[in-house]
Amino acid sequence: MGAAFRQRAIPVGRVLSSPWCRCLETSRLAFGKAEPWTPLSNLFDNRANEAEQMRALREIAGRRPTGGNLVLVTHGSVVQPLTGIQPAPGELVVLTPDDAGRFRIAGRLAP
Repeated sequence: MGAAFRQRAIPVGRVLSSPWCRCLETSRLAFGKAEPWTPLSNLFDNRANEAEQMRALREIAGRRPTGGNLVLVTHGSVVQPLTGIQPAPGELVVLTPDDAGRFRIAGRLAP
């Protein structure tokens, strides 16, 4: 994914990642940086914080970033309740914020 971003000259600002090691490693390998962010934590087999995590994710995904695109590296168990999409491993779901604090699904990119 990082190579695809670089090849297309897609500007990357912040890279927020689940604090789980595989997401942090993926973030660093693809984009050279990772900022752990708890709302991206895996929900598999632990839905206790789902409502709070979805609220935080909807809020950040509905805002237009400054200084490059916002990249969120997380788990399918987080992407599915946020977008309704169950991504394949390594798949990218592209979200576009609207002017009302919401977002739309702009597309998907397979690894």
